[in-house]
Amino acid sequence: MFLWGASAYICWAAPADLAAQVSRRLRHWDSFAVLLVIGTTAAFLPLRAATIGEGWGDALAPQMLQSILTLTNAGQAWIAQAGAAGLLIASCLTTGRFRYRALSISAGLLLSSLTISGHAAMNSGWLRTMHRLNDGLHLLSGGAWLGALVPVVVTLPMLHNARWQQDARTALMRFSTAGHVAVALVLTTGIINTILIVGSAPLDWQFDYQLLLSIKILIVFALVTLAITNRYVLVPRLARNPSLQPLQCATAAEIVLGFAVLGLVSVFGTLQPT
Repeated sequence: MFLWGASAYICWAAPADLAAQVSRRLRHWDSFAVLLVIGTTAAFLPLRAATIGEGWGDALAPQMLQSILTLTNAGQAWIAQAGAAGLLIASCLTTGRFRYRALSISAGLLLSSLTISGHAAMNSGWLRTMHRLNDGLHLLSGGAWLGALVPVVVTLPMLHNARWQQDARTALMRFSTAGHVAVALVLTTGIINTILIVGSAPLDWQFDYQLLLSIKILIVFALVTLAITNRYVLVPRLARNPSLQPLQCATAAEIVLGFAVLGLVSVFGTLQPT
């Protein structure tokens, strides 16, 4: 999500000179994120084999690995994720702004590949396809919002730098405009996903899935409230009080809440919803 959102921000929100400055400051984080993707992708298949099989002895068993790759949705998803991870590696070998275009495309493909083995797989026919498309839009819009918050934090101090002030304002206003669309898509696709998976509001808390989903929904509403406060309270206040600290703290809080959402999804995404 970071690679997708941050790269999209650098490519399409930030003016060229500012994009180069922000990308230099985030380069080490980009490299760390790519290495993390490569490591977790490589580890996923043997871990899944050990889980499905009879323990660690099956983690690298050729027959078990082949069965997972050819006979399961998780195997198909891993093939797609491995291909996207390869594109990420290739993207890191490029330079300039093209590097971030390539990173955004490959990271977007990697995010979208998660829909192959998600809860959409429980459907069949056209409903499975529509569910996966909705899942993909949910992931991409959420990543565009949350992932871009990191370069936003980097950009904010530049509002007080005469060299970068105008470009920073332009980038932040473009992010704000795109953020409205992203938040609307996150909420809309999230509601559709809940209906498709649970069939109603997730209020049957005897199921861990519905309990954790309810907590996620509360955190998302807190995120939306923070985003609205940032845009319509803290940003206008800058005209009277140039201190950036409240806006920076609120943006950092959004990032922390975003991590909480991702942590919850990583748990209940593996559970039975009903």
